[in-house]
Amino acid sequence: MKRTLYFSLPVLVTVVAACAGYTLRASVSWGVSSNDVVEDADLSEEVAPALLVDGGGLWKQAYPAGARVSPGERAEPEGEGDSGRARGPSRLFSYRSGSGPPPHQEVARTARYIARTSDWGSLATISNQDKIKGLPFGNIFSVSDGPPDNSTGVIYFYVTPIDNTVSDLQINPYASVTFSEAEGDFCRQMAYDPEDPRCARLTLTGKMVAVGPEELDFAKAAMFSRHPVMAKWPVGHKWFFMKLEPIQVWLQDWIGGTVLIPLDEYFKASPF
Repeated sequence: MKRTLYFSLPVLVTVVAACAGYTLRASVSWGVSSNDVVEDADLSEEVAPALLVDGGGLWKQAYPAGARVSPGERAEPEGEGDSGRARGPSRLFSYRSGSGPPPHQEVARTARYIARTSDWGSLATISNQDKIKGLPFGNIFSVSDGPPDNSTGVIYFYVTPIDNTVSDLQINPYASVTFSEAEGDFCRQMAYDPEDPRCARLTLTGKMVAVGPEELDFAKAAMFSRHPVMAKWPVGHKWFFMKLEPIQVWLQDWIGGTVLIPLDEYFKASPF
C-alpha cells in the first residue's frame, strides 16, 4: 500500500530552519569502488587540502587561499644545492611541522625521519626460488636504524637463514627496502591515501651484509630496543644481524615528482 506524507507549510518551514545550521560534508576517505571512473578530478594543492578543513580545527589550510603552484613544481629551501631534481619556487606552506614529520622541502631530513620512525619495511630481493627465479620478491621485516639515543640512518635487520629472502641474498646481496609514512598516524590524520604523494615513501637500495663482531653489540641494541620480543625468539633458527649499506636514497614526499638524495646529505641530516 502506497503512503503519501503531507506537510503543512509551517511544519516544512520549521524543518528547513532546523537544518539551516548543518552542512553536508563529503567523506575524507576518498574511497572509490573498482567500477567507478573519476574524470577531471581536481586534486591540486589548493583543492585537495581544502577538503580536509575541519570545523574543529584539526585540519586547516596553512597557506593563502590565492596561492597556486604549477603541478610539476616542487619546493626547495633557498640556497640548497642540487639534490637530484629540478628546483622550484619556495613553497608557501607545509603540513609537516611541529612535533610531526619535517617540512617536505627538507628532503634529507624527511628521509632520515622515515628511516628512524619506521618499525618495519618491505625488503625486495631478486628471487632464487625455483618458480620465480630471477624475479622480484618482497618480504616484510622489522627494522631499526639504531638505539634510542643514536639514529644512524643505517637499517639493521634480525634474520634467519631459513627465510627465503636470506637465501636470495646469499646469491645476490643487493636489495631495496621501502618504508611508507602510512605506517604511522600522520597520513591517517591528514586523510591521505597511502598512494597519495604527500604520504611520503622512502626506498633505500644497496648491499645487504652480515654485521661483523665489532658492530654486533650496537646492532643488538638497535634491534632489541625497538623489538624486545626478538630477544626471546628460538635460538634454533640461528638468527643473525644484517644491515643495508645504501647506494641510493629515493624519496617521494610531495606532489611533483621524486628525488634522489646524495648519501652524504642523507647521513648528515637530523631525523627530527
